[in-house]
Amino acid sequence: MVGQVKRKPVYSPRVRGAVELLLAENVSGLGQQGEIVRVKPGYARNYLLPHGLATIATEENKQAVEAHRIRLEEVEQKRRAGAKKLADTVSKYSVTLEANANEEGHLYGSILAGDISKSLKDAGYAVDVEHIRLDGPLKELGMYTVKLQLHPDVSSEVKVWVVPASNKK
Repeated sequence: MVGQVKRKPVYSPRVRGAVELLLAENVSGLGQQGEIVRVKPGYARNYLLPHGLATIATEENKQAVEAHRIRLEEVEQKRRAGAKKLADTVSKYSVTLEANANEEGHLYGSILAGDISKSLKDAGYAVDVEHIRLDGPLKELGMYTVKLQLHPDVSSEVKVWVVPASNKK
């Protein structure tokens, strides 16, 4: 040991620093699909790349992701505009649902989101069951204001009239 010189290990900047990757899938704690992230080389080499969760962020990949992101934003803007238009028209409409009720106005059954959605679809409004926000089933006769969440950024309301069923014999 006498006479030996202790050397420092030589690190190249690529190994010591981080590697730039383009995420192909959502990775919890790291990022969303399409994001460019910097990670340690071992994490990239041993986990992300072999499992297909990421790819090397080349210039072509970056340009392709940017073009795809622009297309997705355009589609999202069209969806939002369609949802706003639907929200404006549906807010002026009121749904009338007939239900069997006793003398005090309590329904024998209940009105659910599916009943409201079916009535709106029959009237020509594309409102799905998952768009309707009810606190619970409607169990009495009367007028209700039901909230609609047509898009994460677009909400509206529709008036729902629950009236006694006409007994036609």
